Amino acid sequence: MFLNKKINAVSFGEVLFDVFGKEKKIGGAPLNLALRTASFGFPVAMISAVGNDEDGKIICDYVRENQLDSSGIITTQDYDTGIVQVTLNERGSATYEIKFPSAWDFIETSNDTLNIVKNADVFFYGSLVCRNDASRNTLFSLLGSNPGMFKVFDVNLRKPFYHIKLLEQLMSKADFIKFNDEEILEIVAELGFKSDDLEENILFISEKTNTDSICVTLGKHGSILLWKGTMYRHGGYPVKVVDTVGAGDSFLASLIAQLLSDKNPDTALDFASAVGALVASYSGANPGLKNEEIEGFMKECQ
Repeated sequence: MFLNKKINAVSFGEVLFDVFGKEKKIGGAPLNLALRTASFGFPVAMISAVGNDEDGKIICDYVRENQLDSSGIITTQDYDTGIVQVTLNERGSATYEIKFPSAWDFIETSNDTLNIVKNADVFFYGSLVCRNDASRNTLFSLLGSNPGMFKVFDVNLRKPFYHIKLLEQLMSKADFIKFNDEEILEIVAELGFKSDDLEENILFISEKTNTDSICVTLGKHGSILLWKGTMYRHGGYPVKVVDTVGAGDSFLASLIAQLLSDKNPDTALDFASAVGALVASYSGANPGLKNEEIEGFMKECQ
């Protein structure tokens, strides 16, 4: 399934609990990315912050149980572990109410985090963690600390926690940018580009940010990938959606893992589409998926 598993991955950003009514589930897009990548057998470290509370202890235990390096997760005495209230509509699509401040707003640079990033081959980061100066400054410091790592920016817009100047800075640091279709349309409009054609929008962002690898997810309609200057498309996999939380994160983790282990972009996009669809067919962001289940699902849909 993977030609090379000797790829050290690091994910930076929020770890938290998603609250669905009376049910709580561990989440946060960067943690979802880390967990899915680790589930394929890659070495993965998480850099974040939790509070000195029961939720923080549960998250740290869960991270270690799922074979993630937790040495980059600090515990702060001053802020609680993050909480997000999630509301699902009739199609399983989610809206979020994100508590501020939370522990992950105050991620600090340390010798541990610098050593983790120094050895990284791929580094995942998003825009939400930049809503507070402390974590934003740490992120930019780490992005500049290892020029050789492959930097993956998961745009993941959450109002009101972003602005276009920040997004431009984050995109300019990336080797790979992932949007959904609504996000890229919003961003190109803010940048003054007017087109309804997604491929034109992708090429505009590519030229604007000097990034030759960009992916846009289209929900049930699949995805478009620009990989090293060549465009690829996938129509998606049909699935009965339970909720969409974490599906895009698993898609991105799967895509990057395949691309960086020297898989053909078409094959990588096919695999990532299957994983993202399967996650959407479960409740919660991080259902356990065995290789046999993924492969069986792909064969059934052929």
